[in-house]
Amino acid sequence: MSLIQVKNLTFAYDGSYDNIFEDVSFQLDTDWKLGFTGRNGRGKTTFLNLLLGKYEYRGHISASVSFEYFPFPVANPEDLTLFVMEGIVPEAAEWQIKRELSLLKVSEDALYRPFESLSNGEQTKVLLAALFLKENSFLLIDEPTNHLDVHARKLVSDYLRSKRGFILVSHDRAFLDNCIDHVLSINRADIDIQKGNFSDWQENKRREDDFELAENDKLKKDIKRLSEAAKRTSDWSDAVEKTKNGTRVGGLRPDKGYIGHKAAKMMKRSKATEHRQQAAIDERAGLLKNIESAESLKLAQLPYHQDRLVELAGVSIFYGEKTVCGNVAFAVERGERIALSGPNGSGKSSILKLICGEDLTYTGTLRKGSQLKISYVSQDTSHLRGNLSDYAAAHGIDESLFKAILRKLDFARVQFEKDISSYSGGQKKKVLIARSLCEPAHLYVWDEPLNFIDVLSRMQIEDLLLEHAPTILFVEHDSEFCRRIATKVVEL
Repeated sequence: MSLIQVKNLTFAYDGSYDNIFEDVSFQLDTDWKLGFTGRNGRGKTTFLNLLLGKYEYRGHISASVSFEYFPFPVANPEDLTLFVMEGIVPEAAEWQIKRELSLLKVSEDALYRPFESLSNGEQTKVLLAALFLKENSFLLIDEPTNHLDVHARKLVSDYLRSKRGFILVSHDRAFLDNCIDHVLSINRADIDIQKGNFSDWQENKRREDDFELAENDKLKKDIKRLSEAAKRTSDWSDAVEKTKNGTRVGGLRPDKGYIGHKAAKMMKRSKATEHRQQAAIDERAGLLKNIESAESLKLAQLPYHQDRLVELAGVSIFYGEKTVCGNVAFAVERGERIALSGPNGSGKSSILKLICGEDLTYTGTLRKGSQLKISYVSQDTSHLRGNLSDYAAAHGIDESLFKAILRKLDFARVQFEKDISSYSGGQKKKVLIARSLCEPAHLYVWDEPLNFIDVLSRMQIEDLLLEHAPTILFVEHDSEFCRRIATKVVEL
């Protein structure tokens, strides 16, 4: 066991006028299985890169271990998988490599195929196995689930649970719950570390937020009551003071000394009340700094004149001579929320693209309702660049509504001035979802919409879909999201 010490860390990117981290301090144990959470753009990947020494910063980071980052690039993907792994961990024996791959249910013959011929899920498992063969290293695992289907996620989560000594960035709640024993959270105002899994952290966060909201409400009432009391006492003091120079009562002059003493006593009481009021104001200022806003979202669903929007009968899709999927048959009825499920490579994305009108080679029958308007969110965000205003104009959506949705998804106004290409992976995905929510549509087709998106935003999107109940066909490997949202599952 050893410690990673972070002291007074401050960092901002060159040319940026807002700090990602400002004077933060904490320490980590290298034996922990640490889940790393926080809303998109808060600096999770940036912090991992700071540990790797990629950027200059103010403050101090010390550790007695080396760091290894996942995912890492493969220089020669055309090489056999065995050679790729030996290049990453030359000290590992072949039997050790086979042992790790067997734990991840990767067949031994994958070692003797070109790395680039493996599926995205297989590549993820191979690189994770190589990562854990490195000795005396603390592992930085950044979003390993984005190319894994539900079954593979469970497999990888079980594998990580058997290991120790890593930071895991993931927004999949079930995945995190299964394999971590501590949580590192980047909050709005600070960084917090707690023992337990993600659900433990989330419950503690809910209780803390509820307590602070109740305290804030109580202090608001106290401040109002004290303010009114201070004003009454001050008014009484002024009124008593005026009687010092009043007329004779029964031929007697007012006792100025007594009246002055009484006025001073009332003024002192007024000052004491004001001090209590200020203390309550100061106490209230210390609350709510980490309360995350999660305003409700809306979408522009259009009513459709038929019950059935889309129907596939015996559809098979081909890329060249390769059959991507065969004999697919299902229908999309108005109001249904259909999860398209199946292992990686089973043709889920191809089905979505075909429905959206992409020119693919296929056999069978595809029927779409007349005048059907579809809003599509793709997996890919690599094409996003330029500013948000131009993006909104190019897609014919209302810029004010588009930016209002992004604000609700935790975009700071300063992000609106930046080029979209500089956004984090989660922020880019939010751009696609916000655009889709602005588009009037009869059917929403979303392909892995939650990749990179933080947990709180996932919950906002879940609440939106449950409240407005749009007709939606989606592919998503977050099991909790599918459990809450899908009214029907189509398995490929």
